[in-house]
Amino acid sequence: MPEGHSIHRLARQIGDVFLDQELAVTSPQGRFARGAALLNGRRLVSARAYGKQLHLTFESPADPADRLVMRSHLGLYGAWSFAGDSTFAAASSIGAPRKIGERETGTSGSRGQTYDDDGRVVPDAPVGAVRARLVGNHGWADLRGPSDCRVETVSEAELAKKRLGPDPLDPDADPALFLARASRSARPIAALLLEQQVISGVGNIFRAESLFRRGVDPFLPGKAAGEKVLRGLWEENRSLMEIGVRLGRIITTDPEDRPGVPETAAWPAHANYVYKRTGRACLRCGTPISESELAGRSLFWCPGCQASS
Repeated sequence: MPEGHSIHRLARQIGDVFLDQELAVTSPQGRFARGAALLNGRRLVSARAYGKQLHLTFESPADPADRLVMRSHLGLYGAWSFAGDSTFAAASSIGAPRKIGERETGTSGSRGQTYDDDGRVVPDAPVGAVRARLVGNHGWADLRGPSDCRVETVSEAELAKKRLGPDPLDPDADPALFLARASRSARPIAALLLEQQVISGVGNIFRAESLFRRGVDPFLPGKAAGEKVLRGLWEENRSLMEIGVRLGRIITTDPEDRPGVPETAAWPAHANYVYKRTGRACLRCGTPISESELAGRSLFWCPGCQASS
């Protein structure tokens, strides 16, 4: 499942290529036909990420106060792909891992596009089950496989946002809300990090790596963690996710752990210490990495570095 940094990069890219344009919105697959009809011809005025949710706000050209929000969640398999003419600069796919894992694929610019009478690019025929297609002046974006995609009023979208926990990538987020919600729970901290109502945007990789880097026992109950541990996990996830936004991939090792290897290099897979290293020795203490299922996902941790105190 794409983690929060990917959705923030996605929001940034959609804003870069479509903001302030009146978009043609369709649903080639048909499952989003009613929503697409509501948005078709409206101007995109905002693209924001809240945790793992993407909010695209559209306004009516005739009435700027008439606004609707396309709210989507990629889930395990969803992704956006982009293509366009030579002026349409964008990563070609952001979302569920494709051929090269957490990296985004290529660049979207293509050659030989045709244009309609208004000078807008004519998109290629859709390939596969495209839930929603956005077409702008110079390119288009296709959404495939989301777990959720709907059109809401601004107030409805705001209510959905308020149900989420704070997002470490939001500069205005208050970590006190995460601390309060986590400290009231008897559930393991590793489970709470995946609860989007507790903290938004953290996924399976970030939870394993942040717990490892902070030396926290993943089975420690939230109410026993204490403010120092919880605040440290907030800061760790914020830092790791900011790197993900900047680079478009997950990096959880420090420069001294990969001497001579730039952070943009693919070393090792995902560049993680403990994620998916079952049975192999911890790179720090040599203890075999353990695996268990927690909150419906495989959890990896080092019993040596993350022992109960």
